[in-house]
Amino acid sequence: MLNKNSLFTALLIFTIVFTSCTDDKKFAISKENVGKVNAKTTVTDLYKIFEKDSIIKNLSEGSLGSNFFQDNDEYLIYEKGGKHLLTIVPKEQLDSTSTIKNIEIFDSRFKTESGISLASTFSEIRANIKVDKIESSLKSATLFINELNATFVIANEEMGLKDFSKQKVVEEQIPDLAKMKSFVVWFN
Repeated sequence: MLNKNSLFTALLIFTIVFTSCTDDKKFAISKENVGKVNAKTTVTDLYKIFEKDSIIKNLSEGSLGSNFFQDNDEYLIYEKGGKHLLTIVPKEQLDSTSTIKNIEIFDSRFKTESGISLASTFSEIRANIKVDKIESSLKSATLFINELNATFVIANEEMGLKDFSKQKVVEEQIPDLAKMKSFVVWFN
C-alpha cells in the first residue's frame, strides 16, 4: 500500500511541476521568445500555438495596395474572454510562411526572468535591465534594451512633459513610477 501512495504522490508532484513550468513558458519573455513564439515561428504556426485563443488578422494590401497607412500585416491574439494578449507583425506581408518581425505585448502576465512586464515601473526596469539608448519624440520617449532586443515606450505625460515637446529625454529625468505605454520585442 505504501508503494501505491508513494507512486501516486510522485505522479502528482510531477504533474504540478510540469504544469507550472508549462504555464511559466507560456508567458515568458526573453531575447529569443515571447511565450511560445520565437524568431523561427511562421504565421502558419501561430494558428497552432494559439489554437485555444482568437486570432484577428489585420492584413495590409501589400506592395501593390493603395493603403499607405498600413504597411504591415498584424495578427492580434485575444484570449478567450476577450483579453488582448499580443499583436504579432510578420517580416513579410501577405505570406503565411513569413517569420515574425516583432511582438507587442498587451498582457502584464508576460514577464522576463527578472519579472519585467508591461506593468513594470521605470525604477523596476532600471534595477533589472540596462537601458542602452533613449530616443525622444513629440509624444513619448522610447527606451532601447539590447539585452532583450526590446523597446519600451513611455508617454510624455508619465514624465511630466507636455505633448509635442521637443525636449530631449535623459534617463535621470524619467520618474521612478513612470509606467510603460508599450513593450515590443523585436526578432532580427
